[in-house]
Amino acid sequence: METFLHQCVVGLSAGAIYASVALSLVMIYRSTHHVNFAQGEMAMFSTFVAWGFMQAGIPYWGAFALTVAVSFLIAGAIEFFVIRPLRDAPDLTTLVVFIGLLMIFHSLAGWIFGDTVKKFPSPFPPGAWYETSLFSAHEVGAIFVSLLLLAILYAFFRWTPLGLAMRAAAENRPSAELVGINVGKMLLLGWGLAGAIGAVAGMMIAPVVFLDPNMMIGVLLYSVAGALIGGIDSPGGAVAGGFLVGLIETLVGNYVVGTELRLAVALVLIVATLTIKPSGLFGRVVVKRV
Repeated sequence: METFLHQCVVGLSAGAIYASVALSLVMIYRSTHHVNFAQGEMAMFSTFVAWGFMQAGIPYWGAFALTVAVSFLIAGAIEFFVIRPLRDAPDLTTLVVFIGLLMIFHSLAGWIFGDTVKKFPSPFPPGAWYETSLFSAHEVGAIFVSLLLLAILYAFFRWTPLGLAMRAAAENRPSAELVGINVGKMLLLGWGLAGAIGAVAGMMIAPVVFLDPNMMIGVLLYSVAGALIGGIDSPGGAVAGGFLVGLIETLVGNYVVGTELRLAVALVLIVATLTIKPSGLFGRVVVKRV
């Protein structure tokens, strides 16, 4: 029983990372109605940037803050210079661009920082007061960070004028423009926030899987599954879906299919969700009349 409980804890810890990346996917989907397949590689590149700051002698939390800011600017620049000109382009064109961005960030990370595996420190030291026999300090910290991000974003979108404007721009672009909202600025901010959230997720997963250009490939797949299960247009649903996928992936991987087929679990979840309930558990059902 204790082993089973520990596996559940491990699953929730992994789910916290998937939830963070799923949250960033939802942020971009709500503004573009496309899934950014480069989100994982952007998060990986941001984590390398953080590692570079720390190698230059900057303390962890200073590097953390700088990385979040840099990631916000990089994602905003991508929206402005790459995505915005494709506003009226076919969906296939946008998909190809996202795949191109994935390859660019993957190659840049290897070229600038090298392909060797690097150790990335955790901000939550072993033996901290919140560590238990079931939860390591980093597992507790990762879960806390994920829930804190959700709470901050909920408060931002619910009670701030800027957050309400971003919601309006994502929900109905023509109507938002008619009431004077600068939709372009809102979309840029949405991409920036997604980039910052992805950076946080990368810095939380790197101490577990170590830092290398391939570290986010599997994480992105699980995160896409979490976003779809929770509802690709629902931030809260994405977080719930991420935790659920982490739990399912760990338990099924350890007790049913083995570690070799863990990625197949994510694929099965994606196919099942799209087949049975495409809107996810908390997403909206959109009906188009023609």
